[in-house]
Amino acid sequence: MSGGEPVGGSGGGASGAPPQLEEMLDRARGALANAHAPYSRLRIGACVRAGSGRLYAGCNVENASFPVTQCAENTAIGAMVAAGDRQIVEVVIVTEGAEPCPPCGRCRQQLAEFAGPDVRIHLCGPEGVRVTATLGELLPMAFGPRTFTRPT
Repeated sequence: MSGGEPVGGSGGGASGAPPQLEEMLDRARGALANAHAPYSRLRIGACVRAGSGRLYAGCNVENASFPVTQCAENTAIGAMVAAGDRQIVEVVIVTEGAEPCPPCGRCRQQLAEFAGPDVRIHLCGPEGVRVTATLGELLPMAFGPRTFTRPT
């Protein structure tokens, strides 16, 4: 991960994050507040910034049949695709836990469908960004659309 350095600096919002990132944090926090996590009690909110600049938030939605559970990142990606966007340029994931919560393997793969390896993934707590990593750091040698390229 990128040195485990929090994102911050002058000119930022309440968490010290730049205004663009602060808006993503606010949306992810709002989604986290609506998460349905009666089984794990691990509420997660996510926000993706599309190539168009539009923001899409999502929360985890658990189900008694765990394989049917929907992760926050998946919810945000679904909203993005439903709105017509197809490229992710930045991601925020917020949890209430003491440790940063990176995306699960399935979510990493779903992110790789719409984001390049250099896309920044900000892992956050209530106070703001804790760690920033690239998708390539979280999912090296990703299986993706280029896997289907056939020799000519």
